[in-house]
Parts: sequence; structure tokens; C-alpha cells
Amino acid sequence: MDKENLLKRLSDVEWDDFEVKAASVELPKDVWETVSAFSNSSGGWLVLGVAQHGKMFDVTGVNNPEKIEQDLVTTLRSKNKFNVVIKPDCKKYDIDGKTVLAFYIPSAEVKPIYFNSLQNTFIRAASGDQRATEYEINALYRDQSFGMMSSKPVEGTSVDSFNKASYKNFRDYLRRMLPELTYNALDDNTFNHKLQLVRNDKLTYGGLLFLGDNDEIQDRFPDFRIDYLEIPGLSYADAEPRYTYRVQEQENLWEYYFVLVQRLRIYADNPLYIGDLGIGREDNKQLDALREALINLLIHADYFSPMKPRIRVFTNRIEFENPGTLPRPIAELMKEDVSVPRNPVLAKLFRTAKLCENAGYGFDKMLVWKQETQQEVLFETTIDKTKITFMLKDGKVDMSGRVENFTEKVGENMGNTEKVGEKVGEKVGENLTKNQKLILDSIFDNHKISSKELSVIVGMSARKVEENIAKLKAKGLLRREGPDKGGKWVIIE
Repeated sequence: MDKENLLKRLSDVEWDDFEVKAASVELPKDVWETVSAFSNSSGGWLVLGVAQHGKMFDVTGVNNPEKIEQDLVTTLRSKNKFNVVIKPDCKKYDIDGKTVLAFYIPSAEVKPIYFNSLQNTFIRAASGDQRATEYEINALYRDQSFGMMSSKPVEGTSVDSFNKASYKNFRDYLRRMLPELTYNALDDNTFNHKLQLVRNDKLTYGGLLFLGDNDEIQDRFPDFRIDYLEIPGLSYADAEPRYTYRVQEQENLWEYYFVLVQRLRIYADNPLYIGDLGIGREDNKQLDALREALINLLIHADYFSPMKPRIRVFTNRIEFENPGTLPRPIAELMKEDVSVPRNPVLAKLFRTAKLCENAGYGFDKMLVWKQETQQEVLFETTIDKTKITFMLKDGKVDMSGRVENFTEKVGENMGNTEKVGEKVGEKVGENLTKNQKLILDSIFDNHKISSKELSVIVGMSARKVEENIAKLKAKGLLRREGPDKGGKWVIIE
């Protein structure tokens, strides 16, 4: 920070990484609170020799700058007062003949940072220093274990704790989508250990969350879920009803990913481009941005927090809110390919499946949303949570129309501008319900689609989907060929 930047800062009170204190002859008593707060947050500048009176600043100067600087730096580097060594950057300025000292206190890699006792743990809140609550201190302690818990074996588990269908689906997915992957040739035992799904014959926490049986997960993570709601309003207060759609509970993170990304697809415009050879290609840039936010949420969530990862779709925005702060300031993460996932095993598993990037937090991918839609992407982080907000076009969305638009897009991408559900219904003289037409449209796009996937697209329970499928079969419009697993649907036109 140069002198010009310092003077600019003094004219603006809208900051949370900048604190001024009058320190003419000695260090003020509350200086340690600010050091603790900056260390536990995203770092910041401590400026000595400036007094603040409301929104006004008075440069008072430091009378003995060498002694003040030595006292502060020696104390921070000695580990006698604080629980860790703190290494500040020091700057000296001359403003109207008065000396001003500025110290940059970096964000600590190991938290919480406190002086004398744990009760003296401070954080930044509302541009000031606040004593951390017990909950906030616990959140800081959890952040110490970045990279530790996801690879730790879970007592009382074994390979029988996997959800068998999810495990098979994961291996089949890798073989089908990434046939060249070397992991595909491994037997289950070697595969499990190589990907850190299993350690010492027990599931790791990452393996349990990713592919575990839901009962086993709930035993270790009570009320485990990724909470997704679509809310017909700008806030909870003006929403009537409270929500129009909620994702049902899934077995594990692998199952949650596919259900959620399919639902988010509704909110992304994916135009169809026709190439020189007449082959259609979908532009998925908007969906990729939302998918990156979803992956970010899943691999960086603090699953030991009482908060739950949640996605909220309001009429003017989509919010991804994640328990757990970021390991470094957002500005730093956006400049560099910094990859410090809270759950490295989860990150490895999603990256093995090529569902996310190998490095970084994916901010650049998420910001493509702004380029494609001209709508803002907002990033916020506090001591215990991170929120990414995607603003929606025109500030409003017709929730019911989104599903219809998605279905029309499916028909267009298959080279069929008229909905197949409408065509089939008209041909046999049957009045099909909106949901039955949507089911037929979805099956036309994917003859091997599952009831669970249909429930996501249609927005009803799997049981209701099965009931509607039974009615379509009874009308002679649909039949099943082959077994439940490996078979396909056939639309009778």
C-alpha cells in the first residue's frame, strides 16, 4: 500500500480490511484484538498514527516510530503473546510532516489466532473487531483440518457401507465416459485404495460422503443433505407458497450431483449451433458456470458444521451457500490457480470423473455467466460460510415456464421442433396431462432415462412418475423393452 492508496483509504469508511488507531507514544491496548481479527479473517492493514472521529480522520502521527514498530513486530514474532508466530509487513509514511506506520497482518493458515487465552479470539465484523463466539471458534478449528478429515478412516465402516447401486454406477460411469482411464482396469480393492475411498479396510470420510449408504452417512453426519429450494419471490417473505420445488433426499453426494445439475440445467440457456456438416451442438457455457458453482459447493463444504450446503433459486437469482470459509481471500483466489479444497478426497473423486477442473476454485468458469448473460456473479465469504450468487436475466423468472422451455429445448436439440408428447397425444386422440407430455418428451431425448431422473425434470416424486408411466402404458403409448437395469423405453407413435 503506497501513500496515495493510504490517503484514499482514509477518505472511505466502506472497508473491512483496514483499521486506524492513534498511537502517539505507545501501542494502544486494543491493537492485539485487531491483529487477532485480521489473522482469523482475510488479513488487513493496521495503521498507527491516525485517529478516527466518526467518518472523519485526523493524522496525529507516531512520536517514536522506531520503538512502536519494534514493540509490535517483536511481540508478534516471539510467540509469547499469541499462540502462533505472526509475520507482518511494515510500511512507514510521512504525511504533512507526521510519521504514520502501517502493518499488513496476513490471514493465518492455522486458526484460530488468539492472544493470552482462547477467549481472546477476535474476528472482523461490520468493519470492526468482534470477540468470536464459541460457534465461530469451532468453525475456525474445523478450518485447521483442511485436507485431514476427508482421508481419515471412519470407524465402524467397511466396503459394505457403500451404497451398492451408487458404487456400480460410479465405476460404470468412468468406464463409459472415460474408457482410457487407467483406474478402470483395477479391481475394486485396488481402485478403492488408489482413489482413497477406503483406508485400512474402512471407508474414508470422503468415500462415505461420496458413495456411502445414506443410513451410514446419517450415523456420522446427522441430517445430511444438500438443500435445494425454488422460491417464487425475491425473498422468503414475499414467497407464496413458501417454495414450489424441493429436491428429495439422495443417498450420497454422487447421487445429489446428477439430480442437482439436471435441475440447474433448467436455468441455463444452451443455444443450439449447427456446424458446417449440419450437426447440432449445444453451447453449455451457462450450465458449465452453474455446474462449477455446484462442484465448488460439494467439495468445499464443511460437512461437520450444523449448517447445511444449500441452493436457493429465487425469481431474480440463484444462491449457492456453503458452510465454511475460504482458505484465502477471494481476490487472491481469483488471481491464482490456488487449489486448497476442504475435502481433497472429494475433489479427487470429482476430478477423476472429469466433472471439475484440476486446479483452482473455478472462479473464472463461474464468471463466464456474466459474459454470457450480462448478469452479475457475486462472491461473499464470512467466518463460517461462503455464498456465490448468480443474478438471473431481467430480474425475474417464471418458475413454471422454465420446465416447459427446457422441454422445448430438448425437442429442438433432437431436430424436432414440435413436442413429441403433443404429437403422440394428438395421434391417438388422447388428452394427456402436462406432466405426461413432459415424461414422453424426456424419454424421447433419452430412452434409457431413469425414474429418478424423470422426477427431477418433471418436478414430482419418483412414485408419481411411476404412476404416470403406468397410465401411459395403459393408454398404449409407452412400453418397456429389456430389464429394469439395461433396458430402454419405447414410445409407441
